[in-house]
Amino acid sequence: MELCHKWGIPHSQFKGHGDGTWTDLDRRKALAYADHQRQACPACGTRPDEWDEQAGGDEDAYRATTHRCIGCQLIADKQKTVPEGDEGHGVKVALIPTSVHAALQLLNTHD
Repeated sequence: MELCHKWGIPHSQFKGHGDGTWTDLDRRKALAYADHQRQACPACGTRPDEWDEQAGGDEDAYRATTHRCIGCQLIADKQKTVPEGDEGHGVKVALIPTSVHAALQLLNTHD
């Protein structure tokens, strides 16, 4: 359903059935998926019923772990070099491939 939502296609078409016309079942599935997604916490992605034992959940449903993303680490390190105040307003840090960076550096040396 996630791909159907992203691509805006009915589930029956995704499964290889039908002509792309939205059936009543496709609409019900799409609405149920949207409702399911709305219930998720925007910060952690879990839903209250996953934790609620009375709703069939488990208070130990998840465990917190750590993971280091090298890309996020590079962004955080570069953000430390952004000036404070007006000079830093609007400055965004993004990752670009090394080859693109090298090409940009080459272009900047010829200006």
